[in-house]
Amino acid sequence: MIGKRIGERYELLQVIGEGGMSRVYLARDVILDREVAIKILHYDFANEEDLKKRFQREALSATSLSHPNIVDIYDVGEDGEIHYLVMEYIKGQTLKTYIQQRGHLTAYEAVPIMQQLVSAISHAHHNGIIHRDIKPQNILMDASGNVKITDFGIAMALDATAYTKTNSIIGTVHYLSPEQARGGMATKRSDIYSLGIVFYELLTGELPFAAETAVAIALKHLQEEIPSVRSHYPEVPQSVENIILKATTKSPDHRYQSADEMYEDLQTALNTNRLNEAKYFIPYDDDATKVMPAIKDLPKMEAADTIIQPPPRIEAQLEEQQPTPPPAKKSKKKWWIGGAIVLLLLVATLPFFFGSKKATVPEVVGEEEKEAIEIIEAAGFVVEESIEEPSDEVEEGIVIRTIPDGGVQREKGSKITIYVSSGHERMKFANYVGRSIDDVKKLLADFDFDIQVEEEFNEAEPGTIIKQNIEAGEEIVPKETTVIFTVSKGIEMKKVDKLIGMSESDLTAYAKSSGFDIRIVREEFSSEQEKGKVISQQPSAGSELKRGGQVNVVVSKGPPSKPVKLIVQSVTIPYEEEVVEDGEDGEKQPQSIRIYVQDRKHSMTDPIETFDITETTKRRITIELEEGQRGGYRIMRGATVIEEEMFDYKDVE
Repeated sequence: MIGKRIGERYELLQVIGEGGMSRVYLARDVILDREVAIKILHYDFANEEDLKKRFQREALSATSLSHPNIVDIYDVGEDGEIHYLVMEYIKGQTLKTYIQQRGHLTAYEAVPIMQQLVSAISHAHHNGIIHRDIKPQNILMDASGNVKITDFGIAMALDATAYTKTNSIIGTVHYLSPEQARGGMATKRSDIYSLGIVFYELLTGELPFAAETAVAIALKHLQEEIPSVRSHYPEVPQSVENIILKATTKSPDHRYQSADEMYEDLQTALNTNRLNEAKYFIPYDDDATKVMPAIKDLPKMEAADTIIQPPPRIEAQLEEQQPTPPPAKKSKKKWWIGGAIVLLLLVATLPFFFGSKKATVPEVVGEEEKEAIEIIEAAGFVVEESIEEPSDEVEEGIVIRTIPDGGVQREKGSKITIYVSSGHERMKFANYVGRSIDDVKKLLADFDFDIQVEEEFNEAEPGTIIKQNIEAGEEIVPKETTVIFTVSKGIEMKKVDKLIGMSESDLTAYAKSSGFDIRIVREEFSSEQEKGKVISQQPSAGSELKRGGQVNVVVSKGPPSKPVKLIVQSVTIPYEEEVVEDGEDGEKQPQSIRIYVQDRKHSMTDPIETFDITETTKRRITIELEEGQRGGYRIMRGATVIEEEMFDYKDVE
């Protein structure tokens, strides 16, 4: 059933409890995304129409209860042959487990628990509902010590129903009131009796009556007074023991007349003026039932925790055997005692009234499936169905249980259903990607998974599951499975370095090492950085940026230009005639000329022009001066300066 979705809404996660006719699962409501407890009846309703109707009645009656100490019922429904109740999930333990672990409680620990329980039962009684099966196994305790009553599974509305009028005895015998033990109808004061037994168990860590059979324990409830708590634990105040004594008197008339009355007594039980009050005694009554000697050596009918429920035919026989009414002076209660003893003995000897038509269902739990079927068929029964059911305790192929249980009487030829272990329970693994790792760990905490967590940078929120090593829908055995969740550490952030002064090649190298996207967004003149170097960046150095983030930079175009004045000078370069000897005509020799310029583009170090002349020549010289600059030109023939002139920027028109 684990992994199955009930009612297209409730996904079963694990088994958290089991009773005689039901199993309780932890489930997730996929619509409201919350944990719930689902109680599923595994009884065969097909042949038990009365039980089906009773379940439906009880479910509806329980939904009317709303109290902080009563487990809420959210939903009731059917899914094919499955009948279920959806309840509030209480993470904790039963009060029975708590008592077994802690042992007896002090009065100061037990009284607050009882106040919660009695308040809850009072609420139920005011809504016309009797619980009928109050016991620590039906009480849940959370981590804070608060208690909640659950399993109003055999509670019924006080308004008359066919089932309440059968006088059937329903309830766990250790907590059963005398009137229920003798086959009478449960009343509000029957619940008060059971509360008194629970109070006794809280203070002593033990049950008041013990015996080998359910019948023997029922007789003790009928015949014997509740043992004294103070005889074993004298530190318990008399006022506290008095509450137990009054709640558990044999006659309902002498008990608290309402849960409200019991609650009021609990409210003041630990007051200093009450601690040493007189011990409670039942008011004297000449007609009171006398204590009868205990009946011994009864046949072992069934386990002491089982439910006593005599069939109608036994009750009919009991009516035929009723004794002649005693004289008016004798108490009618004595007749009830005698009748109860006869009834219980008849229950113990039930098989003898039906001869060979009935047989005992064989006990085959622990047998292999094939052998179990052979044993059941040899006893005269028919194996209707063999159902596989996972189990962590029972080996695969071995019978876990049967319906009906082994040891009970059934007509020969009746159909028996056996449940066979399929080994360790398998479940479909869900898809947890996108969910918080903390939430998923809580959800899987009750399973035996080996959960490992790996982290990596991701754009998802930190703590979010981004990968899982098991595919969604894969069937696995929790205790044999290692689950690896890869969880986001969030976006990887890095500090941005100082980029000012870097060249374009430097930026390319940094982009590779850092993972940032470096972009040159524009160029600007700069007097501080030479052309091609970074002059500004965004975000600034030291800022944190996710890996792959964009960093914008501005690159220098060099220093900004100043206003320029242009000087164009026309010059004449004379050719210098050489002296020639008389009577001889010679060719003109070329003369080497060099022109130097000093301006924003040139300096006097190197000539801007060199050429030869054989005659006087004219030239145009261009000089560019920036604001604040001084410049000029120089013309040289060999080592001789032919012409030179200098200019100031400010003097040029």
